[in-house]
Amino acid sequence: MKTLFRGYLESSLILRVTIALVLGVAVGLIGGETVAAWLAPFGDLLLRLLQFLIVPIVLFTLIVGINQADLGRMGRIGGKVFVYYVATSAMAIVVGLAVASLFSPGSGMNLGDGTSVEVPDNPGLVSVLLSIVPDNIVAALAEPNLLGIIFTAFVFGIALLKMRHGKGQRALDNGLGEKLYEVIEALNAVTMKVMAGVLQYVPIGVFAIVTGTVARQGMDTILSLGSMVIVLYVALAVHLFLYCVLMTTFGVRLKAFFRDARTPMATAFATQSSTGTLPLTLNAAQRLGISQSLYGFSLPLGATINMDGAAIRIAISAVFAANVAGIPLDFMTMVEIVLIGTLTSIGTAGVPGAGIVMIATVFAQVGLPIETVALLTSIDALVGMGCTALNVTGDLTGTAIIARSEDKRADAQHTEATTA
Repeated sequence: MKTLFRGYLESSLILRVTIALVLGVAVGLIGGETVAAWLAPFGDLLLRLLQFLIVPIVLFTLIVGINQADLGRMGRIGGKVFVYYVATSAMAIVVGLAVASLFSPGSGMNLGDGTSVEVPDNPGLVSVLLSIVPDNIVAALAEPNLLGIIFTAFVFGIALLKMRHGKGQRALDNGLGEKLYEVIEALNAVTMKVMAGVLQYVPIGVFAIVTGTVARQGMDTILSLGSMVIVLYVALAVHLFLYCVLMTTFGVRLKAFFRDARTPMATAFATQSSTGTLPLTLNAAQRLGISQSLYGFSLPLGATINMDGAAIRIAISAVFAANVAGIPLDFMTMVEIVLIGTLTSIGTAGVPGAGIVMIATVFAQVGLPIETVALLTSIDALVGMGCTALNVTGDLTGTAIIARSEDKRADAQHTEATTA
């Protein structure tokens, strides 16, 4: 038993997670909901452990990262991150519309009588923007309100940077700032140690979660709406290919990227939670050698507002609904879907049932039958798995690309300085 446990700890994490995914599918199909219910606490424990780490890892990582950079660089990075997230979300919807228009999912299907679905309220873009500034720091940490935590860490990180290096500061302020920074840096290191321990449990939790998901969905659901699921995964693959093209263009090594990104990708696939996977995503960025001042900001923000997978889901769901209802989508309606879908993917960030909220919001705006959302909820988990994995991949892709652009800028400045 001791030898088996040692072998488990010494084996590759991604190997363990992959085996867990395969076993989870097999046990879910064979064992059914009875076995899934017995394993459920193990999956819940993984989600609790990951949620447990989110607040300290975001708070300390971002404060330390800000204090390893300068304000000018942070402003430039913030602009790049925002442009990337908006651009790739819009691109994802275009990809989804193109793939769905090609394969036409939902053709020949009809809505059943009395089909209905309860859709959570959409808080809207304004509410999400206001939630960035928490009215209570303790409440923001307790919820957790990820945008509020990012804002808190950003404000206090800049204040600490000013204390340490601000012009005209008293020596006492500089000294206090350095001592406080050392404490926060130590807390960040301790958090990373705790995360290293949690990583050992990830495969067990993934196995339990996948078993439950497969058992609840069953083969009947998978087969009845199989065309929709297949088309969505084709679109996800196309968008992943575009990520690879972007990374290659900017000089990111794909082999190294996927070697370190595959664990958070697989975990996001199993847990269907970009936010819950955040500790693993941050760990992957660290292993890729990306600056903490960059990934400490871009990844928590991306986990909250960058939803390329969800954007693809919106587009394909729209074509699916149009086909089921027999309503052709003209060019202007598709343009409207791109615009509304991009804003909606940001405006519903952090809402329980966010995927259904986004789809229902877009349907209401472009005049598609809201009743078709009921059909889509039956495969919510199946499509959510792939979409969440792409969300996490998109966050890491943008971070890696921006890191390379910053490296090239630094090299150019160094070359200019040496030749001057």
